[in-house]
Amino acid sequence: MKFLIDNIWLLLTALLAGGALFWPSIAARGSKVTPLQATQLINQGKAVIVDVRDPQAFAAGHLRDARNIPLNELAKRIGELEKSKAKSVILTCSSGAQSSRACARLKKAGFAEAYSLSGGITAWQAQGLPVTK
Repeated sequence: MKFLIDNIWLLLTALLAGGALFWPSIAARGSKVTPLQATQLINQGKAVIVDVRDPQAFAAGHLRDARNIPLNELAKRIGELEKSKAKSVILTCSSGAQSSRACARLKKAGFAEAYSLSGGITAWQAQGLPVTK
């Protein structure tokens, strides 16, 4: 007990550091799919792809049959996706950060199967998967 009292600040620092390392794994960030899982959903015809990057980045290269709805326009254009509520919606961006935010917005809007592409277009291309222009 004396050890705990004498080293309380050291123990609190260790607990705080451990919690900071553990936090990302428990934080709610929406559902993610790997490029392989996304490919399987796309090939089965069970997915709609939405690219949330700006139009210039979208024009430089995107997944085949993807719709471009920039993240800042998603709230007012969400009605365009209403027909797709029964399907899986795969959201893409450059690295996966913006698509995670978009995924959370879609989940709040009632899209049960909204997924963010883990690693974004960068991970997709790193796997050697095709993009169209």
